[in-house]
Amino acid sequence: MEVPFLSEIVIIFLLSIGVTLVCNRLRLPATVGFLITGVLCGPTVFGFVTDREAIDQVAEVGVAMLLFTIGMELSGEALSRLKRPVFLGGSLQIGLTIAAVAGLALAYGTNWQRGVFWGCLVALSSSAIVLRILQEKGASSTPTGRLSLAILVFQDIMVAPMLLCVPLLAGTLDLSLEQAALSVLKVALILGGVLVVAHFGLNRLMEAVMRTRTREILLLTTLGLCLGMALLTSYLGLSLSLGAFLAGLLLARSQYSMSVISGILPYRDVFMSLFFISVGMMLNVGYFAGHFVTIIVGTLLFVLIKSVLTLPAVLVQGYPLRAAIITALSLAQVGEFSFVLAAQGLGAGLFDMDAYQNFLAVSVLTMMLTPGLIAVAPAVAGAVARLRGRNAPAVPEEGAKKDDALEDHLIIVGFGISGKHLAHVAHESGIPYTILEMNPETVRRYRDKEPISHGDASQPVVLEHLGVEKARVLAIIISDPAAVRAITIEARKLNPNLYIVARTRFVTEVAPLHSLGANEVIAEEFETSIEVFSHVLAQYLVPRQDIDAFAAHLREANYRMIRRMSNSVDSLADAVGRLPDMGVQAMRVGPDSPLCGQELKDCGLRPNYGVTVVAILRHDEVEAAPGPHFRFEVDDVVYIFGRKDKLLAVKPVFSGPVRGHDEGGAQAAIA
Repeated sequence: MEVPFLSEIVIIFLLSIGVTLVCNRLRLPATVGFLITGVLCGPTVFGFVTDREAIDQVAEVGVAMLLFTIGMELSGEALSRLKRPVFLGGSLQIGLTIAAVAGLALAYGTNWQRGVFWGCLVALSSSAIVLRILQEKGASSTPTGRLSLAILVFQDIMVAPMLLCVPLLAGTLDLSLEQAALSVLKVALILGGVLVVAHFGLNRLMEAVMRTRTREILLLTTLGLCLGMALLTSYLGLSLSLGAFLAGLLLARSQYSMSVISGILPYRDVFMSLFFISVGMMLNVGYFAGHFVTIIVGTLLFVLIKSVLTLPAVLVQGYPLRAAIITALSLAQVGEFSFVLAAQGLGAGLFDMDAYQNFLAVSVLTMMLTPGLIAVAPAVAGAVARLRGRNAPAVPEEGAKKDDALEDHLIIVGFGISGKHLAHVAHESGIPYTILEMNPETVRRYRDKEPISHGDASQPVVLEHLGVEKARVLAIIISDPAAVRAITIEARKLNPNLYIVARTRFVTEVAPLHSLGANEVIAEEFETSIEVFSHVLAQYLVPRQDIDAFAAHLREANYRMIRRMSNSVDSLADAVGRLPDMGVQAMRVGPDSPLCGQELKDCGLRPNYGVTVVAILRHDEVEAAPGPHFRFEVDDVVYIFGRKDKLLAVKPVFSGPVRGHDEGGAQAAIA
């Protein structure tokens, strides 16, 4: 029995393996490999695929699944923050693009109907490519990642009105105002009904599915909800991906969302690969070769014009120029739904076959260029921002008032969960601090509650305004790896003595950040692994002191190894100045500590734990180099010097025994 287009699928998969392996050797993204595979499989090269329509339909499912997983990764708070970027940024980006392209068309003698149609084609960007690359780079949660997502969501919402405009622009649709109003009402009622039913019944359904403890039923339920909602929106004249995105948002509210998303990811990746291959098939190599110069010039002009027109949509929301440039370059390609729109326009007579082929060639090229544009966007944004910074006056950022008296303070860059916790602890500890956040919505929300300013910390003028020259510590707690590197470089230039603590997502980022000047780099990937084994060992009743010692040893061994990998030949003065294995730690004597009432000479801190007491703070008075007969009291703050792993291991002696473990262990160690 012959299965339709199965042999073509097999050929596509085998060819894509070889092409992506070559691209991997050349350090090109897998997305480029899939696009090249599509070109090779297409009718103008080897012609392996004859039923391209079937491949396109399968590929569209991949786009829907991508938007489904994106929707599931959005929390309610994150979605609430995206309202302004979606509707203000998205509408401005599409409106400016359509108006500008229509104006250019009129200037070249084309009628306004065709100009508006071309504007719709140019305005849309590729959700599939952009979001996939952002996910691979771990940049989905960065400000530029969220901005890109917001604009792409609005573009998907506008697909249906654009498709409706095609026959209107061509003059082939006779639709009364009453019919249009009824169509809009039908869409609103059906979608509203589905959302209400899902809101009240979805949790019960998922609980019933999870009680079966059957992975297959969970997967079928997930696919049914995703594709069912996609089919519903398609029936209403909207896009498949918009329905899948709504389904993802609904399922994100469920406590079982992580189980759902883990099951669908492998299927999403397969379908997404077919999408990229199907896009590559559209390129007519013969037409491309015959019009090479025209297509290349058109592609460059397209990227330039679309990037420039996207900038105001980001800048008007209060984001800095750097974020606007990165977002604009990320969206400087033709969208997958533009192909559907172009096919309808060709049938309606809004442009001829030559214009259609030219559009397809430019579209595929812009998609192929997207990984490279996203990769170079931070460097381009940094260069433009530096050039602008040299030529522009130092204007204070919104909400920032320079305080010349601010000294020895903490600068917190990024006011997410970690930034809020750090600010709270600094406030409780009486440490002066200031906060810098790039999201204008967050700044407005906390402006009256925290010393928060809006701005881009990678700009020297902003760091100077925050008093970086007089600061003691800079904590960089943002998700954008390129921005973290840029901030570290600029801060180290402005204050060589500044203590810089940076957060990064992956261990591979630790060494480069150390080499750029960061004193401490906290890798989420590594710290999560320590947290996991700590909880596991605690369940086996391993003493807390042993768990802390294991954690300290792993931290010291791994971070020391990473520092050595960071390369650099240091001078002797640099090496002595850093002493990476040694440190000073402040410990408070707790009421349950075995040290209470003991003299320093009897506590055994140096022989038993390898640490030395260098000072003690009591009632705001410091006792430097206390003598052997100094007696410890509750709430003494003891400053101890030693190896970092020893400093962590001695913590239980000061805090007291851990309940549920060997309560006499610490006392025995002292004795």
